[in-house]
Parts: sequence; C-alpha cells; structure tokens
Amino acid sequence: MARYLGSVCKLCRTEGAKLFLKAERCNSYKCAMEKKPYSPGQHGTLKKFKKSEYGIQLREKQKTKKIYGILEKQFLKYFKMAEKQNGMTGENLLIFIESRLDNFIVKSNLVKSKKMARQMIVHGHFLVNGKRVDRPSFLIKQDDVVRVADKSKEILYFKNLKENEKSTQLVIPDWIKTDMENLEAKVLRAPNRGDITTPINEHFIVELYSK
Repeated sequence: MARYLGSVCKLCRTEGAKLFLKAERCNSYKCAMEKKPYSPGQHGTLKKFKKSEYGIQLREKQKTKKIYGILEKQFLKYFKMAEKQNGMTGENLLIFIESRLDNFIVKSNLVKSKKMARQMIVHGHFLVNGKRVDRPSFLIKQDDVVRVADKSKEILYFKNLKENEKSTQLVIPDWIKTDMENLEAKVLRAPNRGDITTPINEHFIVELYSK
C-alpha cells in the first residue's frame, strides 16, 4: 500500500496467493509463498475457519488493492467511474486500474516493480506525450507514448536496462509496444479483460460495493 513499510511477502501470505509485488523474486524459489504457504503469525499454520460470503468479497477487494497498491478512497473512485461506463462494472474497474501509469510502465518492462514505478514517476523520470507526469495514478489511453526523460536516461538503471531486459522472461502484453532502444512504450489500444492475467474475481468486488 502507499505507506506500508512491512514485508510485502507477508501481504501475499495473508491473501494466500502470489500478488507479484517483488518482480522476478515472485517467480523464483525465493518466493515466500513457496517456502511458507500459510498466513503469517503464530496462528498461521492452524486450520482456517470457513469464510462468510462477506468475508470472501472483502478479501478479494483487499487483495486487488494490494496488488495495485491503491488505497480505499481511490479504489472507490475507480469503482464509481466503472459504474458509469457501458459494459460490465467489474471489467471496467480492472481496465481503469490496469491503465494507471505506474502499472503501464511495469507491464512495458521499463521498470521492474510497482514500487519502483511510483518512485520513478514521482521523481519526474517519465514523460507522457512529451509532458512530464508525476502522478502514478495518471490514466493512459490509446496512442499515448510514455518515455524516459532525456536527462533520466543517464541514470545507471536505465543505462543497464537493455542488458537486463535480455535476461528477463517478462512477456509484454500485446496492447503495449515497447521500444527499449529509445526507452519508450506506446499504448496500441485500451486493455481488455482478456489482457489482465492477475488472479482477480472482480464480481466479488462488485457484489461487495452493491450492498
């Protein structure tokens, strides 16, 4: 979350699922879910009680917020925006969240984690259509071009990015076109539900907010 300072691996263990908050580590043998697939704390290994319908819906919302690093006020704002759009509210919600600038530069492989993405954006290292944007929540749209600012390309991380990119197995979604030579990415189209591979049951979230 925005001010969460504890171990992010505990967030995954609390939800009982990989939230992919630590980039490549989540796909390695070092992942905490591989070593300790149970809730943190002294009672984590005990048999869990059956969750109520409300409990299941709440946990799904909390899990989604943790995956994308969004607080309740902003999450509710996206939900209200999704309700006003044509189509299914749950799918619209995920598409809005997926279109955040911090999520986009992670998916385009310009940074390795959402935590790094937010830090880079706030410090002004990214431009959208040639204009500096310092809000991780900025919503990108079709034909937008996101690139690393010229001065920021001198940072060691970005200098080494091309070499690092060759060794990673991250698959870039087909709604994004990344030009690693120029350290930029273009939005080819708006993402759809089929592009979102994150394990989320959005209908639980809709049911929760509809009560």
